[in-house]
Amino acid sequence: MLEAVSDSALFRVDVDGRVEDWNAAAERLTGIPRAAARGRPCWAVLRGVDGSGRQICRPGCTPSRLARAGRALDCGVLSVSGAHVAVSTILVGNGSGPVVLHPMAPQNGTATADLSPPRLTRRQHEVLLLLADGVRVKEVARRLGLAEATVRNHVRALLLELGAHSQLEAVAKARALALL
Repeated sequence: MLEAVSDSALFRVDVDGRVEDWNAAAERLTGIPRAAARGRPCWAVLRGVDGSGRQICRPGCTPSRLARAGRALDCGVLSVSGAHVAVSTILVGNGSGPVVLHPMAPQNGTATADLSPPRLTRRQHEVLLLLADGVRVKEVARRLGLAEATVRNHVRALLLELGAHSQLEAVAKARALALL
């Protein structure tokens, strides 16, 4: 059996999202004892919420689904046991499927407002949904009856609002924030 050894806060989950290992640094960061974490679903252990108190960690969350499919998506900044924590995802392949590691880092300077979900206009949300379906900007413009330049302006606003550098990253962040 593998054991996660690191000076950084780290936990490991199985393909079903159950915590297999919870290191001492994770215990110090979250205040959640190792014995209380092991064997339980990660969402039930973390109970992570955003700045508005909306439950982010839940059964079938996007990072868990993608990890089972062999793809990694960071969980983002969550409030866990009152602490603001950035939770990332690392997949390490082995013969029987990926090992899923979640490093955690304190976000001491993060204001609660920074954790609240981005405020998208109705039109931005429509554009985002189409981008998530793989629709190109030119086709988005046609479907919504807009000029291509207008759609590009909406995409730029989405990137700014989500803190993303590309359309793909914007869609991934939107999924992580349960906006889709």
